[in-house]
Amino acid sequence: MMNQDIRRTAAGAGVRLWQIAEALGIADYSFSRKLRRELPAEEKEKIFGIIRELSQGVS
Repeated sequence: MMNQDIRRTAAGAGVRLWQIAEALGIADYSFSRKLRRELPAEEKEKIFGIIRELSQGVS
């Protein structure tokens, strides 16, 4: 499965994939489809930043 680092980081932070999709301004199914192929490092960093922000809001 592609983008395991994103999936693991999100799960570990208690952030759902639909929350990341919402922060990106896309539908959750579009984000899930995007994760099917390995993302470029720049895009991953943006997503990791979103995960950090969302996890701080959850705590």
